[in-house]
Amino acid sequence: MRGTTVRAALFDFGGVVAEEGFRNGLQALAAQQGLEAGRLHEEGMRAVYDSGFVLGRGTAADFWAMLRQRTGLTGDDATLTETILRGFVPRPWMLELVSRLRARGLVTGILSDQTHWLHELDAQYHFSAVFDRVYNSFYLGKGKRDPSLFGEVAADLGMPPAAVLFIDDDATNVARARAAGLQAIHFVDRHVFTGELESVLSGD
Repeated sequence: MRGTTVRAALFDFGGVVAEEGFRNGLQALAAQQGLEAGRLHEEGMRAVYDSGFVLGRGTAADFWAMLRQRTGLTGDDATLTETILRGFVPRPWMLELVSRLRARGLVTGILSDQTHWLHELDAQYHFSAVFDRVYNSFYLGKGKRDPSLFGEVAADLGMPPAAVLFIDDDATNVARARAAGLQAIHFVDRHVFTGELESVLSGD
């Protein structure tokens, strides 16, 4: 419920904490191989779920094999994966903001539909240092497309859903979070986000 004091802030990773590497990487691959970028991204989003990779039920090899079969993409798994990972560049200003929220006493966390790639990225950038919790679909076996996830995460935090703020660049995920009782912000750009964040935190 808007107006309830926020005690925890959960952030999507790609597109919020970091640049959207999955989209950016697939766009780069499309440009390299003469494929249509929009279709490759659309099929990539389908394949990461259809292969079970994002929920920990399939492997990166399963994902890439499926995407090759569906789109004509070529290349070995390691090279393709490296292109994707290069697109996930953490935003320093966002990590600084998360640190400030933590200093104000909020529990901070990542809530992301991701794979073990998130750990590989953390080994490179060390962003998890500013978060208290990391909820990753690959290990949970459940992603944000399942509305029950949001209530379960709030319960794990030991908080009522209304005390949890969720930030995502995907409007459908934001709608699911709100339907589950969380407060939520649809991230569009830095300026709009920081203004809305302060409004939520002040209870306006």
